[in-house]
Amino acid sequence: MKLSRRILNRTTLQRQLLLERSSMSPAQAIERLVAVQGQEVNPPYFGLWSRLSSFTQDDLTGLLYGRQVVRGSLLRGTQHLTLADDYVWLRPIAHAPLARSRQAAFGRATADVDLEELVALTRGHLAGRTLSRPELRDLLARRWPEVDPLALGWSAQALVPVVHPPPSGTWNRGGATPFTLAEEWLGRPLATEPPLERLVVRYLAAFGPASVMDVQAWSGLTRLRPVIEAMSVRSLRKYEDMEGRVLYDLADAPLAAEDLPAPVRFLPYFDNLMVAYADRTRMMTAEQRRAVCVGAIVYPTFLVDGVVAGMWDLKGGALVMEPFHPLPEAVMEELAEEGGRLLAFAGADGERVTWLPPRALTPA
Repeated sequence: MKLSRRILNRTTLQRQLLLERSSMSPAQAIERLVAVQGQEVNPPYFGLWSRLSSFTQDDLTGLLYGRQVVRGSLLRGTQHLTLADDYVWLRPIAHAPLARSRQAAFGRATADVDLEELVALTRGHLAGRTLSRPELRDLLARRWPEVDPLALGWSAQALVPVVHPPPSGTWNRGGATPFTLAEEWLGRPLATEPPLERLVVRYLAAFGPASVMDVQAWSGLTRLRPVIEAMSVRSLRKYEDMEGRVLYDLADAPLAAEDLPAPVRFLPYFDNLMVAYADRTRMMTAEQRRAVCVGAIVYPTFLVDGVVAGMWDLKGGALVMEPFHPLPEAVMEELAEEGGRLLAFAGADGERVTWLPPRALTPA
């Protein structure tokens, strides 16, 4: 069965809680999404606000302080918020991509470092206490004074399961990133060799139907084709997109009707949905992707009729919107109304919405 781009779009939005705000709790929503992108502090709050019918900043902050949700390096080697129950198996699966990324970035700088000793020293320094990355970096530099301290600090973060306890990661709280041993913060050991199939099932439930390359792009893992093809024999359903790519999905997961209405939505920096696929055409054009995904940055976007229609940001208490093409007046009014609610959530003074001229996109 071939799936049109619009069916893929509406199915994805439905699973991402973006067709209709959900009555799920924040913890249930984070579980649905598997892990919420969290390089920056405030975007996870905006992402959940866009998806839930009742959500306050205190809801997520309380989960972080209560240790039901933790923040640490996971998918693609980047910061994510995830349920503690999921971290214990996600972090072991993410170890290989984290180690690979560390080697690519700092392998030359740490060529003379015994990595097993680095891991042991890191665990020893963190046992029973929390240290900032600079504090841990400086302690490790005593053992390897000739090595770039930055490489030592980032290597420790990649090779040792650590979480970043609050107030780090809570609304408007920046500063040096604190490190705490994950097992100590969670009060339990991490899983040993969790099955990759578990990750695939959770991804498809939140983002499917999708290709092998999509799963790999989202997770940072490689060589998943044999795993997914073996699963397809037992428990997955196969589709094709209009270009003939094979897509996989859970056998009992329904597809959304392509005529479902999609209200305007604001997605924050690094939102999961913008980085969940190798082929992102269900959400944006190639030209839009070049504007939204620039190097390691994924800019905040707004959706119109379910697809990316422009970018936004909060500047000086105002919501600044830059469309990618001229928008009908009714759509601009709908965006301004939703934008006013976003400003209220952010605690911005007033409800100022500023429009920039449509951006001229560079052809892909």
